[in-house]
Amino acid sequence: MHERSSVTELAGILRQEFNRYSSGEKLPSSRALVERHRVSPVTVSRALARLTAEGLVVTRPGAGAFRAEPRARTADAGDTSWQEVALSADASADAVPRTVDASGVLVTLAAPPPGVIEFNGGYLHPSLQPERAMAAALARAGRRPGAWGRPPSEGLPELREWFAQGLGPTVAAADVLVTAGGQSALTTALRALAPPGAPVLVESPTYPGMLAIARAAGLRPVPVPLDAEGVRPELLDAAFRATGARVFVCQPLFQNPTGAVLSPARRPEVLRIARAAGAFIVEDDFARRLAHDDAGRPPGPLAADDPDGVVVHVSSLTKVTSPSLRVGMLAARGPVLERLRAIHVVDNFFVPRPLQEAALELVGAPGWSRHLRALAVELRTRRDIMAAALRRQLPELTLPHLPSGGHHLWLRLPDGADDTLLLAAALRAGVALAPGRPYFCAEPPAGRVRLSFAGVAGGQEIAEGVRRLRTAADEVLEPGPGPGPRPGPGPEKGDGGGNSG
Repeated sequence: MHERSSVTELAGILRQEFNRYSSGEKLPSSRALVERHRVSPVTVSRALARLTAEGLVVTRPGAGAFRAEPRARTADAGDTSWQEVALSADASADAVPRTVDASGVLVTLAAPPPGVIEFNGGYLHPSLQPERAMAAALARAGRRPGAWGRPPSEGLPELREWFAQGLGPTVAAADVLVTAGGQSALTTALRALAPPGAPVLVESPTYPGMLAIARAAGLRPVPVPLDAEGVRPELLDAAFRATGARVFVCQPLFQNPTGAVLSPARRPEVLRIARAAGAFIVEDDFARRLAHDDAGRPPGPLAADDPDGVVVHVSSLTKVTSPSLRVGMLAARGPVLERLRAIHVVDNFFVPRPLQEAALELVGAPGWSRHLRALAVELRTRRDIMAAALRRQLPELTLPHLPSGGHHLWLRLPDGADDTLLLAAALRAGVALAPGRPYFCAEPPAGRVRLSFAGVAGGQEIAEGVRRLRTAADEVLEPGPGPGPRPGPGPEKGDGGGNSG
């Protein structure tokens, strides 16, 4: 069993056993817990630390761990109702409320209860992460001269150069800023490019974390539908004209959640439309290193075809390594780079140097390319296992597009089905999903769910998760007569596109 799940399981067992001990009574020694539960000393230490953080255990150096005394009754809480007025008050009647709704992000970050299969995850399962390579890279980085000193605010020159190499001849290392992951880079970009109250064009559906960033900044997300070839240029042009927006955020490669890839014919059109509107394109290239081994050679980033500084490029190492390796980048050309740099410095000062040094060690090691090749094979294998299991067991769900990159499938529910009801039933059955509603900034045209095949242990867990999902579907969905989920050839009329709706 992986260390993380072992810690969770042991902590749960100890919670159940607490009624055996009176307040202040000593718990079994760490050695006794290791022998009784057949886990490592590290697992015991982390489980006790978790219970200590919950206020259930106190540790005394040299004496051991004890059941905590009941907490004393706290003083009556004050009246915080005034905050509702303060947080809702705007400087003008025209201001856009700066609501912060992180629910769509939290559903992919929160670990479900023990025993629940994680189809809701947004990151690689530990078995897919290059854990040994990252540990070795961090150890080597820590020994570098100056590794614990202050780095340049823009990032280490060598890391900026490595990021720039993947963006073609139009982007140099001087155009790159190292950021604390992709989410931080998107936050900086939107704050730099659009004032509060402004519209920002987004793909529909799109990544909930980006919608949360926009709304928290007081921006107005405006949806532009996708189809099987990515964003629809005629609708993008119409949206720019109707709103006067100066920013369009997109994921041209393996779009989240649809998996769509912007077609070669549309790439120059999208750039031309944005340039004519005097607008920036924020290109979130999060999945470039998540291509499956049957994807062929992915198209280059939009930034590589942009001589005029239209594209602000965002990418990250996090998705392809570990959620804790929060190293990403922003690339831009022209005066906008100075504004991006200023906001980045004000918000973060800099990305910790040991993390940047570790990232350099990791991507420069011989094992980096082996990790990417092995991951491409494993992601394709898991994708196929999940798609086949869904086809057999859940014929009422539709899979309009089988992606060739990324780590999830985007499924349409039967007409009239409610994704929130399916989500609740799935949790009762022991499997966690990501509901489709948070991926839309307006009313969703159909019920959707997103299932990740990368956040679980392997094929057997995928098969078991789909079996549990079948149990949940029996509770809330009408049985479907069709042959099962299979990729569709194109867009579904009236549903925002074959990949988007």
